[in-house]
Amino acid sequence: MRSFDDIYMDLAQNIALKSHCVKTKVGAVLAKDTRIISLGYNGPPAHTHNCDEEWPGTGCQRSIKGGCSLALHAEENAILYAAKNKVDLDGATLYVTLSPCLSCARTVYTMGIKKVVYLNSYAAYKGHGVEEGLDFLLRFGVEVCQYKPQSITA
Repeated sequence: MRSFDDIYMDLAQNIALKSHCVKTKVGAVLAKDTRIISLGYNGPPAHTHNCDEEWPGTGCQRSIKGGCSLALHAEENAILYAAKNKVDLDGATLYVTLSPCLSCARTVYTMGIKKVVYLNSYAAYKGHGVEEGLDFLLRFGVEVCQYKPQSITA
């Protein structure tokens, strides 16, 4: 039997495919008490520009710090959608295909999310030597673990 971790990470990977980002595709699932409470993927705010349609070869312009100038991160989108719909995130678990950056980690902590399960390293993706987001979460008592499949699928 597949575990919820396996199911939710599979869903995060599948929802990432909806991203319009040219650079990378990230998906997030928020779950609480074995129920999915929100989903998100990285991309620009609704009713703005889809990067793969507006700038198919290069993606959106870079911000001063070198990041996307338009995109919200997958976990931001999942959290904002939940907040917009008045969903309580206190005690929730976040499944995300790329570990949270420092800014997203602050939001995760502030919203009361108790656990983060991530697939790939944000620091490795960005070429940084330090996982600032994960370090922040651990420092303030959020459980963090890298996803490892728990069951074998046939």
